[in-house]
Amino acid sequence: MGHVNLFSLDSRVALVTGAARGLGRGYAKALAAAGARVICADVSAGDLEQAVAELREAGAEADWRVIDVTDVAGVRHAIQDIERVYGRLDVLVNNAGIDIPKEADAVAESEFDRIIGVNLKGTYFVAQAAANVMKAQKAGKIINIGSLGSQIGLAGATVYCASKGGVLQFTRALAIELAPHNVQVNAIGPGYFRTAMTEPFFQDPDHRKWIENRIPIGRIGTPDDLAGTVVFLSSRASDYITGQIIYVDGGWLAS
Repeated sequence: MGHVNLFSLDSRVALVTGAARGLGRGYAKALAAAGARVICADVSAGDLEQAVAELREAGAEADWRVIDVTDVAGVRHAIQDIERVYGRLDVLVNNAGIDIPKEADAVAESEFDRIIGVNLKGTYFVAQAAANVMKAQKAGKIINIGSLGSQIGLAGATVYCASKGGVLQFTRALAIELAPHNVQVNAIGPGYFRTAMTEPFFQDPDHRKWIENRIPIGRIGTPDDLAGTVVFLSSRASDYITGQIIYVDGGWLAS
């Protein structure tokens, strides 16, 4: 097997949730550049159309679906539809996620339910629906999105950390269940990346300085810094890797 095609995603069908903006849009772009047919999913059509138009302009085969990951029946319907249209589903990047930064004593029950609903329940049931397709075709890659908060505590993000810790343990358990079906399940743990969701951190000069000083590489991540990892975990290059989380954090956890 030549090293040239080990990372190729030609003829692979990939679904990326939360793909309208931020890191999700970056994952979609990376998979498309590696040759995948990419289906971008998000909760609203406007930004999705723009993301897909951008991919098509770059010569990629891309499509979009409006999917609310907290609507389990809707998720199942959407993934059945993708299988019907494309005949298969090879890669899932389970990226949809939210945070509502607050100290623990100020978190409302509705906010708790919302964060857990998107980050943990949503991740779980999108993976479940994708896994049913992948098991039947005896091949597939599920990539969940963790966080530094899967591993360390972050003040003002107790619910987020609880959800992302859950994503890590779910990744490990699902990897064991799906291993006999030739489906690999891994996670990516991004460090600090500047997106609409994290922008409040960077607007606070003290918080921003604290972040930058903690990163050994000395800069905040960009979506391009995640491209290689998502392509690797989607490709044949990672066929013997399952149940792992790869942190892409500029050395944060090592220090």
